[in-house]
Amino acid sequence: MRDGQSRERSALLTKNSFLAMAPTIVATLGVVLTLSTDAFHAEATETTEATESESAAATQRAHERYSHRDVLALLKTDDAVVPEQPPVHHLHTVYNREAVIPPMCYTRTEGRHNPCYVCHQSRVPGRPNEMDDASLQLVYSFSEVGLTNHWTNLFEDRSDRVAAISDDEILEWVAQDNYSDLAGRLRGLGFKGYVPDLANLQLAAKAFDDEGFAKDGSHWVAFNYKPMPSTFWPTNGATDDVMIRLAKRFRRNKEGEYSRDVYKVNLALLEANIKGLDAIGVSRVDERVLGQDLDGDGELGPIDRITQVDSYVGAARNVLRQPFLFPADTEFLHSVRYVGVDDQGVIYNPPRMKELRYMRKRWATSVPQLFEAYEDEKHAKNVGDMPGYVDRGEYGLDNEMGWVIAGFIENYRGELRVANYEETLFCMGCHTSIGATIDSTFSFARKVDGAAGWGYVNLRGMPDAPTLGETRGEIATYLERAGGGGEFRSNPEMEGRFFERPGIVDVAKVAAAQDVYELITPSRDRALELNKAYRVIVEDQDFVFGRDPTVTPPANVYQVVDIVTAPTLPADRAYSWDIRLDWSSAKGIVSSAGSDGGEPFSGRR
Repeated sequence: MRDGQSRERSALLTKNSFLAMAPTIVATLGVVLTLSTDAFHAEATETTEATESESAAATQRAHERYSHRDVLALLKTDDAVVPEQPPVHHLHTVYNREAVIPPMCYTRTEGRHNPCYVCHQSRVPGRPNEMDDASLQLVYSFSEVGLTNHWTNLFEDRSDRVAAISDDEILEWVAQDNYSDLAGRLRGLGFKGYVPDLANLQLAAKAFDDEGFAKDGSHWVAFNYKPMPSTFWPTNGATDDVMIRLAKRFRRNKEGEYSRDVYKVNLALLEANIKGLDAIGVSRVDERVLGQDLDGDGELGPIDRITQVDSYVGAARNVLRQPFLFPADTEFLHSVRYVGVDDQGVIYNPPRMKELRYMRKRWATSVPQLFEAYEDEKHAKNVGDMPGYVDRGEYGLDNEMGWVIAGFIENYRGELRVANYEETLFCMGCHTSIGATIDSTFSFARKVDGAAGWGYVNLRGMPDAPTLGETRGEIATYLERAGGGGEFRSNPEMEGRFFERPGIVDVAKVAAAQDVYELITPSRDRALELNKAYRVIVEDQDFVFGRDPTVTPPANVYQVVDIVTAPTLPADRAYSWDIRLDWSSAKGIVSSAGSDGGEPFSGRR
């Protein structure tokens, strides 16, 4: 949430350059120059002030002399899995107090392009998300600090550095496993937060069976979902996957013994709850094992569809089911990876991870509690308070809506390390204070419905399903509304493929695409270029300035927003949108990669 603590401002010491240099100038020119008494007095005073300032610097309190620059300097040489902590409260080292405003919010909409609707939405009846921020589609409503775009990495030209990295070098880099040793390095330090416990995740689909269950018995379950437009499209720089794990009681029968059937049913019931469905498909389970009639036919037997969705089963049968909310101790694991590409240009999830993100719902929240939290958030935004969240130390940041969020990111050598305070702060806005999410989350509501959606993410064969309440494909709709292949309209390859001219979608070409894979994956050359650009950011360790893998500065983004002159959108350019998808009306065949089928996005290997 937000607090009222304002950003500290440093006092700048100015000097009179001429008087400081006067003796040198006189000696050099060989000119006899008589300075007035006042001038000599001023020079003497300046010398005294300089001496006093040096003395003052030596006696400054830690937070007065330690900044984000010092944090960045340490990260460029720090090999530790847990970076060295600053000797001051994290708040004093924050470069961007509005890090919760993501880079895409600085898009130049020019009065007609609207990529903003996928985050900022009116309240959906019955859903506990009360943010109701659809108005942010139309205006730049920032705090005074937020008017300046602090994501300065967007404006860096990396052309020369990218050109200096060979294709073979980046392919070798992306193929390296930087996940497997992370858990051991954390345990060696007695790390108290989440220690990754999913074996072989670097292998992507091969770590899971046909139904998405982790082969290692950790009870993580992978699901197939449609990536959010458009930051998580591979064509814009990353591949990813998401896994879910429910608390032990959701995996056990009434007698307290583990039951895969119980777990599958409770996962399906949770899916129905998050999506607001009155029935849900499930891969074959036996009602006799569960002791419940779940399809409502009055008999107990094998079923593949559940119509009785009002309560969980097994040891979780008495857990309160709250519409559109996850139960306590639900966990999500999300790996964000480079864009894997082979010699034939096939895109897949490679072993190397850019980030590993983790969320756990540590506390069950009620609808009244969430209502109050959202009201507080809206009030804080309206009065311009700076964001602030409860720091749970090694466990992560608490969004005060039940979730604690943590993550790992590459160090300068490419090894995963704990993300520091400000790097985690970057995640908090999207998982707290936007209107589109369901219980502060994105991906699960976008899972392919039912049994077909359990399995590692695979965009091959996935149709461009429309968002719930619409009839046209979601990606086709987004391209038209955003006016480009991403928020910044800076993806020339995608715009060349699917646009007739700038801002005008070629509807026929989009409709002719076989699946989501064809729509949102890049060419081999673009994949390599994006990987190289991100490799440069890793070397610099300046994620606090942005982590978008741009090579040249995108033209359609503000460095500073002038709310008086910046064109805004008219009311008819605002759109209602639901994060959920209408899979029932989508054409095509939806499939998930099996245990030996392959990497995400490609369905190969």
